[in-house]
Amino acid sequence: MSALLDPGFRLTLRPMTYPGFYERYRAAIRNTWTVEEVDFATDLVDLRDKLSPAERHLVERLVAFFATGDSLVANNLVLSLYRHLNAPEARLYLSRQLFEEALHVQFYLTLLDTYVPDPDARHRAFAAIEHIPSIRRKAEFCLRWTNDATQLDALRTRDDRRRFLLNLVAFAACVEGLFFFGAFAYVYFLRSRNLLHGLAAGTSWVFRDESAHMAFAFEAIATIRREEPDLFDARFADEVAAMLDEAIACEVQFAEDLLEGGVAGLSVQDVRRYLEHCADRRLVALGLPVRYRTPNPFPFMELQDVQELTNFFERRVSAYQIGLTGEVAFDASF
Repeated sequence: MSALLDPGFRLTLRPMTYPGFYERYRAAIRNTWTVEEVDFATDLVDLRDKLSPAERHLVERLVAFFATGDSLVANNLVLSLYRHLNAPEARLYLSRQLFEEALHVQFYLTLLDTYVPDPDARHRAFAAIEHIPSIRRKAEFCLRWTNDATQLDALRTRDDRRRFLLNLVAFAACVEGLFFFGAFAYVYFLRSRNLLHGLAAGTSWVFRDESAHMAFAFEAIATIRREEPDLFDARFADEVAAMLDEAIACEVQFAEDLLEGGVAGLSVQDVRRYLEHCADRRLVALGLPVRYRTPNPFPFMELQDVQELTNFFERRVSAYQIGLTGEVAFDASF
């Protein structure tokens, strides 16, 4: 039987080699949502009347990152993951993930159009990679791993497979698992202050999608570990550790930017601790030893958030044919 990283383009779904990937695709279909369901009406009141200048700066920087973050993930998905994960059921899931990344881009486009009515300011937000150093640094991290993977036309050698594996880890553990989760924490902090409930509601859907994307990627990595355990040596562990350290440094610089005006109840040190907490969870998912041993400093990211998320799902059931099952715990493994 061929392995997941073998060169080629297998097309046959029967007999199915990796049924778990297909089940993740089916679960993603059940999780369908649309941007039009998100109501930003109360957010506009908050932006105008309730946010402090420091909180408004945080939101502006945050939406500027959101404007490009999912596009970077979508590009890597097409240029690297879809190209090299050689299983039709895996590519089926990745096709669905690409749709979800496009949906996230639409959500953030709508968010920017709603939050930033001035066309010039909106253009600057979309061009954040070019003129906001903290966002540019994160984009450069993403692009470096994508560019490395695009040089691989097929995974013929052990070194080729290692390079692809590190690309997969970079986007699952660092981009989706740290950059996005750091951004989600700011959103839920604001919600804990009774601010920007429309943003939080839409983010709950994005959170659910990104958790599923990571779960798929970590399952793919676990499959590769079973098929090619020699790739997971001490060198791999060291490279992942260095990657996580760099991603945390990027995200801490972003926190320093977001919080430069001083936001009561939120500190750069706490953001760093939350990132380290998330990084340890990514290491556990990768089958590697934890590195930071840092507890979660944000009580608003604990299990009580499940109730609001569940209520948001329930509001849709009577109006849409696609129902949802299960719950998301904000302190779960992802």
